[in-house]
Amino acid sequence: MHFVLLGTGKTGSIVEKIARERGHHVTIISEEENPNGIALTRERLAGVDAVIDFTTPHAVIGNIVAATQAGANLVVGTTGWYDQLPKVKELVERCGTGLVWASNFSIGVNLFFEIVRAASAALKYGYAGSILERHHVHKKDAPSGTAVSLQNMVREAAGTEVEITSVREGETVGLHVLMLDSEADSILLTHDAKNRRGFAEGAVRAAEWVAGKKGFYEFKDVFGQL
Repeated sequence: MHFVLLGTGKTGSIVEKIARERGHHVTIISEEENPNGIALTRERLAGVDAVIDFTTPHAVIGNIVAATQAGANLVVGTTGWYDQLPKVKELVERCGTGLVWASNFSIGVNLFFEIVRAASAALKYGYAGSILERHHVHKKDAPSGTAVSLQNMVREAAGTEVEITSVREGETVGLHVLMLDSEADSILLTHDAKNRRGFAEGAVRAAEWVAGKKGFYEFKDVFGQL
């Protein structure tokens, strides 16, 4: 397959490596040549199976709009833009393209999400909940997109809002903890990423999956089909 990669930072560079390992052709479009998505034209994206975005919150919406209007499918691993989800969903459906987004493309994290949904029932039995997330000092958004997803899952499962504590220190890849506490006991559910390979591999597999498809998908709803 042929993928276009936007963003060659800590995760994007591993996306490129894994995509090539899996036999795909990768074209990189740099941020410098693509302000507000101007490089994502219909001509340049002709024959591309998917655009993979791991850029920044200020760049991602322009990239999504330009690529979608050019008829390209997307995988979006950038976080910090979720207030625009309804508008992006409407755009994708109107243009007849395909898009997969996620706060986290790690298979392990998505299994963790399923565990969190089940464990959130504890809040109906008198437990108090809270979320801790720790990332490297370079991360631009806080709380993390993954932590916000966890918060939303708990709210949907138990009807309760739990607080998020964000820590930025060192080169921590990504730690997420759901704490459930009662007078009788405590439950700690933890996902601790050792490196970024899990995020990158999930994104590449999502790009393979969405090629040729139409629709607006969240990775947690489709990762079991990969």
